[in-house]
Amino acid sequence: MAKLYFYYASMNAGKSTTLLQADFNYRERGMRTLLFTAGIHDRGGKGMIDSRIGLRQAAIPFDEETDLRLIAEDEHFKAPLACILVDESQFLSAAQVRQLAHLADEVGIPVLCYGLRTDFQARLFPGSAELLALADALIEIKSVCECGRKATMNLRVDDSGNAVREGEQREVGGNERYIALCRRHFMQRSGGVA
Repeated sequence: MAKLYFYYASMNAGKSTTLLQADFNYRERGMRTLLFTAGIHDRGGKGMIDSRIGLRQAAIPFDEETDLRLIAEDEHFKAPLACILVDESQFLSAAQVRQLAHLADEVGIPVLCYGLRTDFQARLFPGSAELLALADALIEIKSVCECGRKATMNLRVDDSGNAVREGEQREVGGNERYIALCRRHFMQRSGGVA
């Protein structure tokens, strides 16, 4: 039976690398995959899943209006899909997560979603909240805080390295914009934004 998986972690934990490794494993065995990534994410170029260690793969970019179910069912009709992989899944809408659940439950395609659990204010992203509610399996990918403890939070910083406490939930950035921290150090540096 196909399942809906949510692999979540803080920034810089290797979520995209893990996704690309899973994709490679399927394709190496002659199985067909379908990759999606958030259109807002353009670190490696629009429609590219890229990792900090240099792995890259083209993907279908999505926004809030994209019908993932329709795209996947059309592709599955052309040739069976062994797996659907979604990067930056925190940017999914609740409706899109339900579309992915349908693909697992009714079409029988495993769906692996990779993304952040919370934003820079320690609030759930809408896509992450729906995945936490509906996923068959929740898998945490570990990252490390500067103190050596498990990093679970994402601190947004300005150009001077100071904590940013307000702003849009959706802001793409890398090491220059976000620091993965344990809760204790996140609360200390952010002033308890949560």
